[in-house]
Amino acid sequence: MAKTPSYRMKTRMIIALSGMIVLGFSAVLHSLFQLQIVQGAVLQEKALNQQMQSTRIGAERGEIRDRNGKVLAKSATVSSVCISPLQASKLNEEKQKALVDGLSQILGLEKDYITKKMKKTESQYEVLKTKVERPDADKVTEFVQENGIGNAIFMEEDTRRYYPYGNFAATVLGFTNKDNVGAYGLESYYNKTLAGTPGRVVSLKNSRGVTMPMQYEQTHDPKNGNTLVLTIDEQIQHYLEKNLETAVLEHKVGNRAVGIVMDVQTGQILAMSTKPDFDPNDPYAIFDSNTAKALEEMDTVEQAETKKEALAKAQFDQWRNKAISDPYEPGSVFKIVTSAGALEYGTDTPNSTFYCPGYIEVNGRIQHCWVWASRHEGHGLQDFTKALTNSCNPAFITIGQHLGVHKFSENFANFGLTEGTDIDLPGEAASIYYKESQMGISELSSASFGQTFKITSIQLITAASAAVNGGKLMQPYIVKQILDPDGNVIANVEPVVKRQVISEETSKTLRLMLEQVVANGSGRKAQIPGYRVGGKTGTSEKIGEGDKNILSFLGFAPVDDPKIACLIMLDEPDLYNAFGSTIAAPIVGAVLADTLPYLGIEPQYTQEELEKTTTKMIYITNMDIHEAEADVRIAGLKFRTVGSGTKVVRQIPGAGELVPEGGTVVIYTEEIGPDQMVAVPDVKGKTGSAANQMITDAGLNFAASGEGIEGSQNVAVSQSPAAGESVAPGTVVTVEFASGGGSDSQQNG
Repeated sequence: MAKTPSYRMKTRMIIALSGMIVLGFSAVLHSLFQLQIVQGAVLQEKALNQQMQSTRIGAERGEIRDRNGKVLAKSATVSSVCISPLQASKLNEEKQKALVDGLSQILGLEKDYITKKMKKTESQYEVLKTKVERPDADKVTEFVQENGIGNAIFMEEDTRRYYPYGNFAATVLGFTNKDNVGAYGLESYYNKTLAGTPGRVVSLKNSRGVTMPMQYEQTHDPKNGNTLVLTIDEQIQHYLEKNLETAVLEHKVGNRAVGIVMDVQTGQILAMSTKPDFDPNDPYAIFDSNTAKALEEMDTVEQAETKKEALAKAQFDQWRNKAISDPYEPGSVFKIVTSAGALEYGTDTPNSTFYCPGYIEVNGRIQHCWVWASRHEGHGLQDFTKALTNSCNPAFITIGQHLGVHKFSENFANFGLTEGTDIDLPGEAASIYYKESQMGISELSSASFGQTFKITSIQLITAASAAVNGGKLMQPYIVKQILDPDGNVIANVEPVVKRQVISEETSKTLRLMLEQVVANGSGRKAQIPGYRVGGKTGTSEKIGEGDKNILSFLGFAPVDDPKIACLIMLDEPDLYNAFGSTIAAPIVGAVLADTLPYLGIEPQYTQEELEKTTTKMIYITNMDIHEAEADVRIAGLKFRTVGSGTKVVRQIPGAGELVPEGGTVVIYTEEIGPDQMVAVPDVKGKTGSAANQMITDAGLNFAASGEGIEGSQNVAVSQSPAAGESVAPGTVVTVEFASGGGSDSQQNG
């Protein structure tokens, strides 16, 4: 007979059972606490990753256009190829291998890279490659469909930045990084304006990872970016870049060259360039061939780290907008500011006189005038205008001393040279200068002619523009309008006058003085027949850097009503005894000669220029191309340059030949080949107008002799060179006319 459990035993059983139940519930509660409280957020995120898929829709970045609407930067639709490792893990081994092999081939990716992405099986979203162009994106879509792997691979629409003109205005425009975010230039400064807001498609997936119907999908549309309309004029930018690129090669510029064209009345930047630069479509590639070659030659293991550092420096250097980021000693171009101060304060007048024996003693130290090196003599007695024309340092040291430290420093600050210009570009550098409390007689004397302080090119042209535009210091700017994605204007940028720095009368006086620099002084190479041009040369030594120097020239026109100014600065040209007057002035002359007619500013010829019917051709062979072009331009002739060299190897017409009014000189920088010769047309029996048309259409110059070309009865009776002869383009064909009346005379009246 079984023994009945005692009360004590029942109690123990109940306690043990209760303990087990409590322990069990405690374990469950602990697990629930761990799952819901401790790990709740993590698990919830994992669940969402498995249940939801968020696909990015890229916003289209706004365009950048020039002032006339030409597109300088735009975005095009591309795709990002993405993988869902979770879905890829559900594919069989054969399909996984096909996925890796196929995408590796289409996208140019390493197989190991794709395999590593596939191993992140808890993720629904990994990017394999961005910025995939349409042809490759279509291949991926076709491949996915053919192999039945649609749940594992999907595409996201995005945009890629394009710069249609390549390296055109590169340091101004800048570029975007791989994430389509502005990295340099305007792209960076106006990134928020241009970028827009990306959209998203959020969709739910079921337990098998399949996207659920559209009612479970939510789309947030992207908002496209705004468009920038610049003050830059594509045509003027082209004129500037063409001449700057030639100058860099022509003068073997070691540390890049800068050019700026500014509307002096408004502060608008019409063109800005630093050369050499880069292609913003491929900004990490080294654009300068010499630098790229030097990097390629660093191919040993020991040079690997050095090469990496050199590559990073070369990239940074080519992206840098030297026009606003690199202060330098401006040299004699700064005499414009010193002159403006002296005239405004009345410490000197245009009639003030100065004697230059070739040197001046300052604080026990002899400072020579630039002319001393070649002549061992000075400029002698000269008035203020002549001192400016001669760019005489002893005279300007005296002018600076007449101003005194206080007025000089006040004038320096008034022209905006102690502060940034606030131009709408990133990376503007501050000037480096002696404050009034730090400046003694030696510092004042050197500063008076543009040494011992540093300012940027944008500061210098802004100050010089104020000196000649009537005395208004303008804030330079490069964006004139902002448009919304539909093309509506949402912002107009208006010119800003910071302050009146000198009177209109002082400005007018200074303009006339600066005109003499170009007409009769160191800036002669910037002359343009039919236009009144003013300007100032500059040659500054790079203190402590051996014989390296900076050559510059600032020109403006027309003198009586200034519209534009152009500054050219060449940093470390490889030339012996070079000056801004001989090197930089012709470049400014070439830019202005192209730009002024383009802007509709008509030439106004002097009576002497109008009376010219023929010109004796000057000798330009063996000259640097810019110097040769300047001499031809000053002679009142047109010119056409053939070849991509930097020195003149041949000229047609030759030196001493008579060139008719309006004739064109062909300047060859490479030897002419037989295929470039032209046949002289047969003009016998033709009237003057017909003969002229035929000869000029052939690329030759026309000259008449005999009884003249007027009247239908006067026809060509002979020509030299003879009809059919092969000659170089630009050759002068002399045609003799006589009173005729033959049958040919009526054919081409």
